[in-house]
Amino acid sequence: MTAHGPAVAGRSLHKRFTLKSSKQPVHALAGVSLDIPAGTLTALVGPDGAGKTTLLRLMAGLMRADEGELRVLGIDVAADPQAVQDRISYMPQRFGLYDDLSVQENLDLYADLHGVSKDQRRARYARLMEMTDLGRFTDRPAGKLSGGMKQKLGLACTLVRSPDLLLLDEPTVGVDPLSRRELWQIVQQLVDDEKLSVIVSTAYLDEAERCSHVFVLREGKLLAEGAPAEIRDHAKGLCFIAAPPEGEPPRLMQARLLDAQQDIVDAVPQGGQVHFIRRPGANDAALATLLAGARAEPVPPRLEDGFMTLLRTQQAKASAPGNPAVATTIAARGDPDEVVIEVKDLVRRFGDFVAVASTSFSVRRGEIFGLLGPNGAGKTTTFRMLCGLLPASGGQLRVAGVDLRHARSAARQRIGYVSQKFALYGNLTVRENLSFFGGAYGLRGQRLQERIATVLRQFDLERELDAPSGQLPGGYRQRLAMATGLLHEPEILFLDEPTSGADPLARREFWRRITALAKGGTTIVITTHFMEEAEYCDRIVIQDAGKVLAIGTPQEVRAQALDGEAGGKRIDMEQAFIGIVEKARRNARQPEGATA
Repeated sequence: MTAHGPAVAGRSLHKRFTLKSSKQPVHALAGVSLDIPAGTLTALVGPDGAGKTTLLRLMAGLMRADEGELRVLGIDVAADPQAVQDRISYMPQRFGLYDDLSVQENLDLYADLHGVSKDQRRARYARLMEMTDLGRFTDRPAGKLSGGMKQKLGLACTLVRSPDLLLLDEPTVGVDPLSRRELWQIVQQLVDDEKLSVIVSTAYLDEAERCSHVFVLREGKLLAEGAPAEIRDHAKGLCFIAAPPEGEPPRLMQARLLDAQQDIVDAVPQGGQVHFIRRPGANDAALATLLAGARAEPVPPRLEDGFMTLLRTQQAKASAPGNPAVATTIAARGDPDEVVIEVKDLVRRFGDFVAVASTSFSVRRGEIFGLLGPNGAGKTTTFRMLCGLLPASGGQLRVAGVDLRHARSAARQRIGYVSQKFALYGNLTVRENLSFFGGAYGLRGQRLQERIATVLRQFDLERELDAPSGQLPGGYRQRLAMATGLLHEPEILFLDEPTSGADPLARREFWRRITALAKGGTTIVITTHFMEEAEYCDRIVIQDAGKVLAIGTPQEVRAQALDGEAGGKRIDMEQAFIGIVEKARRNARQPEGATA
């Protein structure tokens, strides 16, 4: 690389793949040209299937473009991919840690693979352990690390040598806000101290806001590029915030706004209010009706606002707006105040380790209830006990009127479950997956066919009916998982980080469906690392180290985080989450009898 040359220079890049299901070529990249300056932090953003991962793999020399020219660090990647790979480090979405090896053994393995000398290792390891705070855990098996610590170890293994360019493919997917913040501090430190060139793809637009340059991709094409401020300007003068009427959850106002596609670009709950983007020339009278008398205050645009404006504008040019999501189950019978999940003094031990310690809460019919916590906090263990997938060590647990300590199988017929990892059969088609799981839920004959037809329509999967599910884009796989979990019309739906890695467009669509389901009487229990998603919940619980730190409505939890601070200060849920967890950890470290 020359002193002043770009880290990456691409011209008219094309990459096509042929799907086995349709034999038709898919254009992963279609004429992309870009220049990425050296020594900067650059973001690639875009919806599922935009081409972000394909572009990174081309840069890493793991794929070859069908057309166009790509130079990385001044080297023609197609002509000499090995020369590029000798000077870069690449961390894919699923980084290959070895769970049975310790932290130190994983580092040594990657240092061996990259030919890092013993002398180089000493200095490099010390630097990496300082940056990642993993020095205390060098003897711990990687499989016993929390999700956030695994990502930090993956980054450390990627950096065992000093690269000239670092490529990161969604490094914070499935990572809690505290660990996400720590990972970004590490990346920023590398850019500031070592003048390292870093290119990162991300589904979090607040992360892209930290970068000096942002490239927005859609369907293999470059939609826009520029500094974050330039992307934000696409929504300049169009962003507002409004509080819903007294007693109305923000998600219901959001749903009304999202459904008014002729006047609204986007809407999302934020700090107990609704942040929305109006279309230029929107009907003022129609907006007043949608806001139900609420006053809309103008606010500065965020990067996500510019991103959503770009995508919605492009969507409108390509096709007519889609139909809003509607409820996929019939309204559940019963009193909306009826308690359908009751947890008292719930405990789960693994040997001497207490994963969940004396947890208590209840969930009402039709409620959206969120389980939040850092990686390793105990929320997934709690979640698995609620689903009947893991027996409790102690306490009481009733779900859908059934005591789970004695009759887990009876409760499973009344609940639906969508796991964090895509758990369907990738070699089966959409139709075959639905038929198989429908049969597993006891649906037969005409009833099964009716339910399959219903969920296909509701989740817009009819065109993908004969596609192998493993070849579907991430957003469609999520839809299929949801459709499968709802085939038997469960009373309670459990969702384990269902939007992990999903882009903002897919998350809006997902939550519009969840809002409709809850309105129809289905009870929703969800874990998530997107703190904005906690704003959709009626109530949330925050756990850490197996203990409940906070429980209540989003407004009550934000108030707890403020701890009586005056002045009308407003914070979002991510700030509240970090504040509550950090305060609890500080208190836990203090000697008995000391005060915070």
